[in-house]
Amino acid sequence: MSSPTDLTRYLRLVYRLPLAILHMFIATPITVLCQFGPLGRIQVAGKPFSIVMSIWWSKSLCRIFGLEHRVTGEFRPGAQLLVANHISWIDIMVLHSLCPVGFVAKAEIDEWPVLGFVARSGGTVFHRRGSHNSASGVATVMADRLREGHPMAIFPEGGILPGAGIKHFHARLFAAAIEAQAPVQPVMLRYLQDGRHYDDITFLKGEHFVGNFFRLLTQKKSVADVHVLAPINPADKQRRELASSSEQAIRAAFDAGL
Repeated sequence: MSSPTDLTRYLRLVYRLPLAILHMFIATPITVLCQFGPLGRIQVAGKPFSIVMSIWWSKSLCRIFGLEHRVTGEFRPGAQLLVANHISWIDIMVLHSLCPVGFVAKAEIDEWPVLGFVARSGGTVFHRRGSHNSASGVATVMADRLREGHPMAIFPEGGILPGAGIKHFHARLFAAAIEAQAPVQPVMLRYLQDGRHYDDITFLKGEHFVGNFFRLLTQKKSVADVHVLAPINPADKQRRELASSSEQAIRAAFDAGL
């Protein structure tokens, strides 16, 4: 006999899954098309239509998964290197729904159906983990984009790692901020349900992406708690110093208040 919890999750799946399918296969190609040509350059409320549609795509996906946003602080426009802790693949949608940034992502995502196509269209820079040459090339591309005025984002923990809390920040990609002399913008992410840390939004032990996708699709409403912290000036700083300062600021914000 099904429990009330199982029935509730099933009902969420019944109405959310069709929305997710429509979003992926109708909203996604429309959003991608808006990134190119004259349509993307139309101004809407002072923003290019390409950016408006991209933000809408991410916000809509968050809503389908039952995620609400609670934001402390404010994202500034212009070139900056956003650095955030990494809990779930949905972190990317949360950040992009608030600030249209280009991400650095693992090379495997480039091969994912739908999401890989969206990532390429959004200007994602792909990085092969463990490759020194890949990291150096990615940092160079990031610096070029920052100099052009485009914000970039990284998850310096190096992936979604097991366990709750903030992990060690790797310093290599902070070189892009130093080279471009762009401010580093630490951002703390955490997820809440019923006012408490919701750590199970991450991958559970042995869980693959498809399993996690459907589990999150049936979750009850939760809150993406986003704290935009004080920016860090990269002038006269080494990349390890930038990584350490960002990690300490994000760790303090993550541990505070709950």
